Amino acid sequence: MTNRAEEALRYLGAGRAADGSAAAELRIAVQRMLEQLDHVITPNRLYRLFTLCHDPDGSVLLMDSADQAVLTLTGKLAQIMLHDCHQAALMLSTLGVTFDSLLRTQQARSMADAAILNACGNVLVEEACDQTERELAAQMPDLYLTDRFSPGYGDLPLTLQPTLLRALDANRLAGVYATESCLMNPTKTVTAIVGLSHRPQQAKIRGCAYCSLKETCTIRKDGKRCDSL
Repeated sequence: MTNRAEEALRYLGAGRAADGSAAAELRIAVQRMLEQLDHVITPNRLYRLFTLCHDPDGSVLLMDSADQAVLTLTGKLAQIMLHDCHQAALMLSTLGVTFDSLLRTQQARSMADAAILNACGNVLVEEACDQTERELAAQMPDLYLTDRFSPGYGDLPLTLQPTLLRALDANRLAGVYATESCLMNPTKTVTAIVGLSHRPQQAKIRGCAYCSLKETCTIRKDGKRCDSL
């Protein structure tokens, strides 16, 4: 079983601990879905670098080449993750309208298969984010990257999403826009911020305490963590 298939199972709430014939069938279905998506989906990726300005009030400003602030990050998460950084990258990965169309079709046919498709879509879009991070690291080998973090994670407000998308020119370049409720369309889209520093970064943001779903997560209600499935 490949790591990506295990990741999809994690999104479905069925990790390595699952066994039995039903679990084996689910693993086969996940692997098959991932293979199918690889043939029809090509993730679109964007990223853009900005210099950082740290305000005395604790906010972090992303500045463009004209020395204009294009995005202001408030809250403790941004302070912790970017306090030692002089640059940051805004990044976006999306599976586009093709995936949304596939999901709607599958939902009309089988909600179980739609759940598998959605989980596999999560894997593909996260893989695209990982690829962007690798490109950033290769482009600037003398710098160290922070963990990536996104609007809606920790205390970074989801309302930043429209401004972040404008800073990336995401509508024109990737066909991505924010709805009135600050959700993104196409739906299988991830935006993130990655800091760059001259020193190794120790701050990590993995874990339930920073997750925006911590109050509604069904995995936590079962006494588990998604990173242990």
